[in-house]
Amino acid sequence: MEHLLHLDRTLDELDPPRWTLPDSGVTRLMERVHALRRVPLRELGPGDLRMLVTQQVALPYVVPLAVRLLLEEPLLDASFYEGDLLLETVRLPDAVWAVLPDLGVRLSAVVAALPEAAVAELPSGAAEQFGRFVAGFGARR
Repeated sequence: MEHLLHLDRTLDELDPPRWTLPDSGVTRLMERVHALRRVPLRELGPGDLRMLVTQQVALPYVVPLAVRLLLEEPLLDASFYEGDLLLETVRLPDAVWAVLPDLGVRLSAVVAALPEAAVAELPSGAAEQFGRFVAGFGARR
């Protein structure tokens, strides 16, 4: 995964411009996202990655980290339920995968291999999301 460079650096360093401190009165979510931009990449946990993916923050740096985890454990429970990081990652816009096509192909193979029983236990619509994601990479293999 050649995209996993500079793990000792932060998103603020890698994804300019640096974000200023959030204004008072912002939501806890936005406070947390701002704080995560100042954490070295190697210290970001699954829940942190899920939050950054969901908020679509610095995706060229965050998606490779998320995919690395998902290739090892696709149904990882990052924050709320088994498979939450995977589901948020496959929901990303096609433009993200256009920049990271090799990761998309690798992740689509993992998604395609998921047991039906495991997918059935995920939130409603997950199977359809996975199907769309895998279909989007069918021609790229």
